[in-house]
Amino acid sequence: MAERGPSRRDFLGTAAAGLAVGAAARPASAASANRVIGANDRINVGFIGVGGRGRGHVRRVYARSQEQADVHVVAVCDIYSKRKEAAREMAKLARKELHHEYAEVLARKDVDAVYISSPDHWHGPMTLAALDAGKDVYLEKPMTYTLHEAQEVAKRVRVHKRVLQIGSQHLSDQRYHRAREVIQKGWIGQPLWTQNTYSRNSLHGEWNYTIDDEGTPENIDWNLFVGPAPDREFNADRYFRWRKYWDYSGGVATDLFYHRLAPLEFAIGMGFPTRVTANGGIYVHKDREVPDTYSTNIEYEDHYALMSASMASAAANQWMPPVIYGHEGTIQFVPGGIAILPEHQFRKKFEAAAGAPDLLIPVERQSIDDEHTTNFLDCVRSRKDPVFDADMGYQVMTAIDLGVQSYRQNRVMAFDPRRELVLDEAPARAAYEGSGKNYEEPPRR
Repeated sequence: MAERGPSRRDFLGTAAAGLAVGAAARPASAASANRVIGANDRINVGFIGVGGRGRGHVRRVYARSQEQADVHVVAVCDIYSKRKEAAREMAKLARKELHHEYAEVLARKDVDAVYISSPDHWHGPMTLAALDAGKDVYLEKPMTYTLHEAQEVAKRVRVHKRVLQIGSQHLSDQRYHRAREVIQKGWIGQPLWTQNTYSRNSLHGEWNYTIDDEGTPENIDWNLFVGPAPDREFNADRYFRWRKYWDYSGGVATDLFYHRLAPLEFAIGMGFPTRVTANGGIYVHKDREVPDTYSTNIEYEDHYALMSASMASAAANQWMPPVIYGHEGTIQFVPGGIAILPEHQFRKKFEAAAGAPDLLIPVERQSIDDEHTTNFLDCVRSRKDPVFDADMGYQVMTAIDLGVQSYRQNRVMAFDPRRELVLDEAPARAAYEGSGKNYEEPPRR
């Protein structure tokens, strides 16, 4: 079977456009570059990319610094002067703490960790440079633009022994932690398939964010925005609404499905996919390259995940809640907890184990953003793995990226989990080799 490794764009583009920029920040020994943070020391944090999501992180960490004094905002970086200034005022920083290029933040010896909230196509280069600079990283979802970048990031985390938290805060939703416990107890048997959605609707189309009048080539560094993406002339729509374009984003898949697949990966332990297909199209909002309606079917070795969504119809959120279907029972994610419903054939077995014919496990409502941030900062101190670490992020990114490639290339994408390789062609399904007797035959008269 022929194999497809990393493309020239994946690795050469990353090295030339990203790592070269960050080279000045790279110390001789990245693994030991940062100071040891004691129990009473403040964690000094820099922020790379302070658009809407990035400023949300600045606001959250700064508020924590005022309440607990265990963390301190020391630097912000952005290529758009207006956003940079807004973040500075939010965190009450001096102007000398503002940076234009991310390598400047990584070169600072007083920065222990960075938040990276750039467009998707910069996640890989910036993160690799940060790891090489000895920084711990809170990396916004999706983990990277491609699965090959995610593979390299996961490897670099292990080499440098850094803490990396993927910023999909739904991993801190305790409902998925309770579901994981239920599955490990065997209460629903073998998980067979799972479903989820993340749908939205609007008059003007998702991701059509406001274009600032001040957003001009004079105060936006367009060349730094483009970075490893194909060269293009300045375009305000591409800058402010970058999620509509393949150069910088995977659309629904990377923006929303990464959020939905990741917690199911955590609960079930799916690992790497084996084959992925995707469907959809631009049915309503014609001002974009990515589909406004999209689905992907992700197959694993012993189950599959079905993700379907539309940016032009939001009703699926009500009718298609997260569900994990097992051989012996089902887990439904409901407001305030999870419901476990056994299949009727296994009701007695379930009741003997759980003490009830069915079960509703309540989960206290909490701020998943705050929980995710706390988990990251705790791990920066303890050096333990965060709840959404780089290895799991790589597995999820593999499924997400293969879905994007399936849609764009209109073909089945196949992956070898053992060798961690994308295959040029999906192999034929193996012939059934079972005995035909996987149950206890009832007594005959």
